[in-house]
Amino acid sequence: MANRFILNETSYFGAGARAELGTEIAKRGYQKAFIVADKDLIGFGIVKLVTDSIGDFPYEIFSGFKANPTVANVKCGVEAYKASGADFIIAVGGGSAIDTSKAIAIIINNPEFDDVISLEGVADTKKKCVDIIALPTTAGTAAEVTINYVITDEDSGRKMVCVDPNDIPVLSIVDAELMASMPKGLTAATGMDALTHAIEGYITKGAWHLSNILEINAIKIISDNLREATFNGSNMKAREQMALGQYVAGMAFSNVGLGCVHSMAHPLGARFDIPHGVANALLLPTVMEFNMPSSIIKYGRIARAMGVDTEGMTDEESAMAAVNAVKQLSLDLGIPQTLREIGIPEEALEQLAKDAFGDVCTGGNPQPITEEDILALYKKVY
Repeated sequence: MANRFILNETSYFGAGARAELGTEIAKRGYQKAFIVADKDLIGFGIVKLVTDSIGDFPYEIFSGFKANPTVANVKCGVEAYKASGADFIIAVGGGSAIDTSKAIAIIINNPEFDDVISLEGVADTKKKCVDIIALPTTAGTAAEVTINYVITDEDSGRKMVCVDPNDIPVLSIVDAELMASMPKGLTAATGMDALTHAIEGYITKGAWHLSNILEINAIKIISDNLREATFNGSNMKAREQMALGQYVAGMAFSNVGLGCVHSMAHPLGARFDIPHGVANALLLPTVMEFNMPSSIIKYGRIARAMGVDTEGMTDEESAMAAVNAVKQLSLDLGIPQTLREIGIPEEALEQLAKDAFGDVCTGGNPQPITEEDILALYKKVY
């Protein structure tokens, strides 16, 4: 069996790395940029940090998308790109901006998918997307290095997971200075999203030696730095390490898949607009405990990567220590612990379970799982 591994062509890392943007644009011969950025990032001055690095190079900004971007948002973005006269995209933001950029860029070069819905799953696109230069402003999704993106179909009330090697950004600039203004809650939630990627990518059915090496190191980097990045956001070393950890996690999970934490988090975002990182963090310990029988040895390694001394513990005790370490981290960061806390009505659980069972990530879960199991897990965290 062959294990495929796809990464983007070039990435820059480090505080101030955005200074490389102008050089790269000139080298690649672009004429005009279509900047996809959240309105808040414009207001906070983050987008200006990026535009200042390209001087008087022409650009147009598109900010017409939600935190959980929708089919309608993408269609508006496609029309705006066509009208702009741009020849590449600069995505500035978290997963929402980069995911929106990927969908726009794919459709521009593959117009047969312009209904957006047809991009769900593994779309058989023929051409590489319009060039995307991604500058993440959160340390969580790793969308700048993955072949995945998620768009909400508001008509059906569900998130579409799209997997396409043709959507990967041609260039990523991972500059921790662009993440420095993240408030405590967003730092915590996106960091737990990154940890979820690393843990699920480590135990997923598709995991293999190369992905295991990346994910266990990502778990260590994230768990070593997330508390400090959250409670002392001015610590640029912690910010840079979180930026690196989430990127390393993305390198692997993009190629091997995820599991039921994500499949259960997606409908929470689609139907109730719950931030993805919050949904993942709330669900992670409970789903980990469900998956423990399939991943006993790996859970012990997760515990040790998170700083737990497992000397003298049985395999089962070491595995449970990993679950407890994740739970304690979530508590320390102030993450909500129940669905009731975030306003989910109990009568919605059955539909959420149905949506989650049909999600593409469910197939990667290491422990066999049914719709009834998923409903029981939702009830457990209710």
